[in-house]
Amino acid sequence: MSEAPILNAEVRDDLGKGASRRLRRQDNKVPAIVYGGKQRKPMNISISQKEFAKHLENEAFYSQILQLKVGDKSENVILKDLQRHPSKGFPVHADFLRISKTQVMQTSVPVHLLNEDKCKGVRLQGGIIAHNIAHLEISCLPADLPTSIDVDLADLELGQIIHISDLQLPEGVTSVALSYGPDHDQPVVAINKPRGSVEDEEEGGEEGEETEEKED
Repeated sequence: MSEAPILNAEVRDDLGKGASRRLRRQDNKVPAIVYGGKQRKPMNISISQKEFAKHLENEAFYSQILQLKVGDKSENVILKDLQRHPSKGFPVHADFLRISKTQVMQTSVPVHLLNEDKCKGVRLQGGIIAHNIAHLEISCLPADLPTSIDVDLADLELGQIIHISDLQLPEGVTSVALSYGPDHDQPVVAINKPRGSVEDEEEGGEEGEETEEKED
């Protein structure tokens, strides 16, 4: 696991929607909250808009353990929720969850598709990649947290589907969905026939002929 990125923050006492708007507009800061941890109260904080936006440019930041520094104290957290402005896209509020090195945590990590340009089902068979799950909810100890789950598509052929149960998860990492049973084994990626393909047209034609015969 790489070294945790440092995120600087300040405690904020002025709460409410009006205070949050002033914080964003006048001070160029993002209101946030830190919660979780045994016998620890939630803490309202503010983060530099510029510093936070810079961190958010890195995809790994969303699934990494972060070192949150408030004054002379620091603690390990993960970004649990992020709210953005509906039209302008800048962050307006963030939730951080405290974590313990000895306690199993749940979070989501991005699913990366590798070798899309070499995929047999696309390159040789004219298929289309359907990426059904972009982020996977996982359970693990903080030390085992991966920054992403990689799926190699090189040998995937037309009509094939990779489900959650087919993923090669790192040691110590389990799928939250699969913990609820096999009915939750969703497709992650599939190679589908393009719509309006020759085979589809032929099948549609045959059905049309059968309909006409029945009408006669």
